[in-house]
Amino acid sequence: MTTDTDTSSTDDTARQDRPAPHGGTARGPRKHDARGAAGSAPRPAITGRRLACWAAGAAGVLLLVLLPLLNISLPGVLPGPSYTPGSLQLLAMCMLMAAAALTYHLLLGVAGLLSFGHALYFGAGVYGLAIILQNLDIPLLPAMGLTLLIVVVLAHVVGSISLRVNGIPFAMVTLAFAQAGSVIVGRNPDGRTGGDEGLTLRTDNLPDVLVGVVNTRNLYWLALAVLVAVFIVVTWVQSSRAGHAAAAVRENELRVRVLGLQPYLVKLLIFVVSAVLVCVIGMVFLLLQSGAVPRAVSSDLTVTLLVMVVLGGVGSRWGAVIGGVFYTILDQRLTTLANSEAVKSLPDILRVPLSEPLFILGTLFILVVIFLPGGITGTAERLAQRRRGRRAGSHGTETPRDILEDAA
Repeated sequence: MTTDTDTSSTDDTARQDRPAPHGGTARGPRKHDARGAAGSAPRPAITGRRLACWAAGAAGVLLLVLLPLLNISLPGVLPGPSYTPGSLQLLAMCMLMAAAALTYHLLLGVAGLLSFGHALYFGAGVYGLAIILQNLDIPLLPAMGLTLLIVVVLAHVVGSISLRVNGIPFAMVTLAFAQAGSVIVGRNPDGRTGGDEGLTLRTDNLPDVLVGVVNTRNLYWLALAVLVAVFIVVTWVQSSRAGHAAAAVRENELRVRVLGLQPYLVKLLIFVVSAVLVCVIGMVFLLLQSGAVPRAVSSDLTVTLLVMVVLGGVGSRWGAVIGGVFYTILDQRLTTLANSEAVKSLPDILRVPLSEPLFILGTLFILVVIFLPGGITGTAERLAQRRRGRRAGSHGTETPRDILEDAA
């Protein structure tokens, strides 16, 4: 006795084993399975170049971990040997600014969102943690968790409103929210924000290892851990489905909408993740500086992050890191140069521009945009490709394109 199920399975087996017209065996249902297996995206192969990058990154992180234990002097870059508090303070600041530039890369380089209000969440992390520690008798970690929760809600509210528009209107809306935050800090409601003088960090509930100049080494390691963690999170988000969808929205939002996806939710996710990450950086910045200053919530900081990303190379994670470190070191060292006796003794035609660090940074930014449109990493990549092309051309015939590139 044969049931319907047995009959259908028998028919399927017969169809699978039936000879094909041109020889072989026809595979009906199995053909569908093979197509499904072939349709799945293969895992990216781990190439030698990728392994070399990972090894170089791990070696760099290890060197940075050991740096406070070494006696390395870089005249003109560091104010003293690498183990001194002044040098560690500068290096920690470079790492935090590089991490902040990475979060802005997530907005601009991945999702294509030109925001002028990113400093709002950095400042919310700085002032939020300072106010909570000042008024509530709770330890550091719960205070950071409460600050993070506030910023998550704030980012959802601001993002849900700002992302209703695109392009320049989006930038203006984010700028308006950031300016509102800056005004609130300046007005000093009920004496909570300290006004123009800022807030001093209350250290009663902080761990002893994070308080004082003698513990600058620990703050340096904390800043390094934040940079590594932010880099990993940004890499994971950029490589995820949400990151790929955000990149597709950046290129053609209408096509993504036609495919049935929701660009608004994708952009909101990237917006909130970037705000949360920069909030964490702001809280560590508060611990490093031992206080909150109004510039932490001003639009100038957002413009600074934009300049860092452009200097390093838009769309590159390593470009954001390099741009953040490069800009921070220049900003700190050019201030020292502007106040030096060597500059003061120059003629007025040279002394006036060299005594303004922002003038030098602005000039450098203009030169990079004109002569290095891809930023530092983009230029390095083009030079490497040209070198590989010449190396390959030396083993073969030189093409007309190679001749034109060499002539250019």
